[in-house]
Amino acid sequence: MRKRLALLVAGTTVLVLLAFLVPLAVLVRDFAEDRALSRAGDALQTIVPLVGDVGGLRRAVTAQAVPVTVFLPDGSALGAPAAPTPAVRLAAARGRALTVTTDEGRELVVPVVSGGRTTVVRTLVTDEALTHGVTRAWLTLAGLGLALVLLGLLVADRLARSITRPITELSSVSHRLANAELSARAAPSGPRELREVAGALNHLAGRIQELLTAEREQVADLSHRLRTPLTALRLEAESLRDPEEAARVAAATDELARAVTAVIQQARRPSLAAASCDAAAVVRDRVAFWAVLAEDTGRALTQSVPAAEVPVGVAADDLGAALDALLGNVFAHTPEGTGFSVTLEGAGLSGALERTGFSGAREGRAVGGAVLTVADAGPGFAVSAARRGVSEGGSTGLGLDIARRVAVSFEVGVGAEGGAQVRLGLPGAAG
Repeated sequence: MRKRLALLVAGTTVLVLLAFLVPLAVLVRDFAEDRALSRAGDALQTIVPLVGDVGGLRRAVTAQAVPVTVFLPDGSALGAPAAPTPAVRLAAARGRALTVTTDEGRELVVPVVSGGRTTVVRTLVTDEALTHGVTRAWLTLAGLGLALVLLGLLVADRLARSITRPITELSSVSHRLANAELSARAAPSGPRELREVAGALNHLAGRIQELLTAEREQVADLSHRLRTPLTALRLEAESLRDPEEAARVAAATDELARAVTAVIQQARRPSLAAASCDAAAVVRDRVAFWAVLAEDTGRALTQSVPAAEVPVGVAADDLGAALDALLGNVFAHTPEGTGFSVTLEGAGLSGALERTGFSGAREGRAVGGAVLTVADAGPGFAVSAARRGVSEGGSTGLGLDIARRVAVSFEVGVGAEGGAQVRLGLPGAAG
């Protein structure tokens, strides 16, 4: 915008200056010509009355600032040496004053008739005399025009800055809002229209923050309402006669209650809160939970989790929910007895992805952290099922999306055992 405003001002200034300076330059040239011709005419008018006095005429001719030649009737000449020109002879013949343009300049001749005899007074105004001072005046005008153009560009740049600076600040605030920095606000400045835009952007940011807060509270409220049926379910489990069955149902109920509590805590947690956890501990905990169901359904479970801590920049609840979603898909969409594996590779995410060949859909960029891989020996699924809301098994289609949101890279495809494989690239922990 600054460049366009500068070009606009420069073009407008140049056009205005051309419209003003070109006529002025022509006027300066004409004025110089008129001044030179007027000086020559004054010299002739000074000499003409002295035509009858040869002595006075000789003194007057030599005293003029311009070259003057007087052609006497006897053929002799006084003053500046010059041969009779056609204009002199024509003026002597017709008895009229003439102004003739020649190769040397302007020739002025004035005939004076006295006693039947004609004396011709002649002067020549050279081209140099006609344009004396014009070049300097034109250079002065050109310099003035250039100075005005530069001044206009300076003013345009200052004006453009006063406009573009608030626009740049608005753009910066909008990018901060897009990066979930909902506390970002624009400082109203600049023209009235830009101040109104800044106010509207601040109002929009505040409204978004209010809506997100209301949505989190609503999710928390809805989750809290599940506590009542969970309490009733726990009481029903305690009333079962078979102690083992009662313990199993109670454990499942407690796990569901913990999941509901985690949803409430996550919903009420600020969206910008920094999060991190030990991925190895979370994966071992969730695999242990699913191992019981795997044993009941005859599924072979293979896990590879480092013994050391694997810090990642994901909340433990979020990582647990992502792994639960992936393992839940295995149990829901593969026949009983289908084996599966869970693998966690620590730091060196980029290298881990490069070490294994993989054919499938890939999203994001593998940087820092760890790699979590869930694979099964089932029938697999189409790559299109990785899109949010798409399901080929009658589910909601949100399981993979839950896993995708915690990862910086997301891959789905065919694993080594011929079934489905999902690989998540987890970000590194901050600090």
